[in-house]
Amino acid sequence: MSYAWGRNEKIAMTTTKTMWANHLIRFGRLAKLIAIAVVAIALLAPRDSVCADSAPNVVLNTGKAGPRSVESPTERVILRDYKFAWANLEQAMESSSTAPLSGLFVGTANAWLTDAVASQRRNGLSSRYLNQNHKVDAVFYAPEGDMIELDDTADYDLQILDGDKTVHNEHVVVHYVVLMTPAADRWVIRQLQAVPQF
Repeated sequence: MSYAWGRNEKIAMTTTKTMWANHLIRFGRLAKLIAIAVVAIALLAPRDSVCADSAPNVVLNTGKAGPRSVESPTERVILRDYKFAWANLEQAMESSSTAPLSGLFVGTANAWLTDAVASQRRNGLSSRYLNQNHKVDAVFYAPEGDMIELDDTADYDLQILDGDKTVHNEHVVVHYVVLMTPAADRWVIRQLQAVPQF
C-alpha cells in the first residue's frame, strides 16, 4: 500500500518541523539564559564562608617609605598578600586550625599564631575577626628590597565563641607593627606585633 503525499501534507509537515525547530531554538536560548542567570546569582550572592562575608579592607600608603621607594608592582603584590594573610588568619582563628595559614606567616608571626590557635583549640573556643579595616603605612623599605616595615591601624569586630555561643563581642582598634619579606612566590609576614601606639 503506497501513500502519495499531497502538497498540503508536505506543507503541513514542513510547517510542523519548522515550528518544532523554532521551539527548540527558543528553549535552547531560554536554557542558556537561565544557566547564565544561575551562575551570575551564584557568583554575586553572599556566601556563608568567612572570606566572602568579611574580606579585609586594606588601604596601603607607601608614600612615606624609605630609604628606598616602593615600586608600583611590589606595592600591588604586598597589598594582595597582606589582604590574603589577614583573610587566612581570620579563617585559622575561626576554625581553630593552622591549615589556612599555608606559609603566609613565618618566624615569630607563625609561632605566635600557631600558639594562639592551639590555645583556642585546647579551651574549645574560636574567634572571628569581622568587618576588618586596615589603614597601613609603609614606614621602611630596605635598600635591597628584601624587607618592608608596615604600621597597620586595624579596626574590626572581635567575637569569641564557645561552640556556637558568642561569649565576647567587641569592636577593637589595634596598632600592629608588621615586617614582611619576599618568599619564592609571595610576600610573607615575619612579624605581627600589637603595640599601644606608633
